[in-house]
Amino acid sequence: MKTKFFPRLPGRFLLLLPLLFAASLAFAQAPDAAPEMADSLRASGKIYVVVAVVVVIIAGLLAYLISLDRKVGRLEQEIKK
Repeated sequence: MKTKFFPRLPGRFLLLLPLLFAASLAFAQAPDAAPEMADSLRASGKIYVVVAVVVVIIAGLLAYLISLDRKVGRLEQEIKK
């Protein structure tokens, strides 16, 4: 049996393209550039507020996903019955 590799090649390339752009952006950043905003937030003690807000947002998203998974599980069980 002959496999058809070439028809899938454009699709695979389109999946790889965003990764290549992300890598090029990471290499384009200057290594000597220090984040001034983070230093000022750390010096004033406000970085802890930023970290707390990020943790609350991530915890909220995680709780929402868990509750959504439970609801979907219940619906799947009802469909099976």
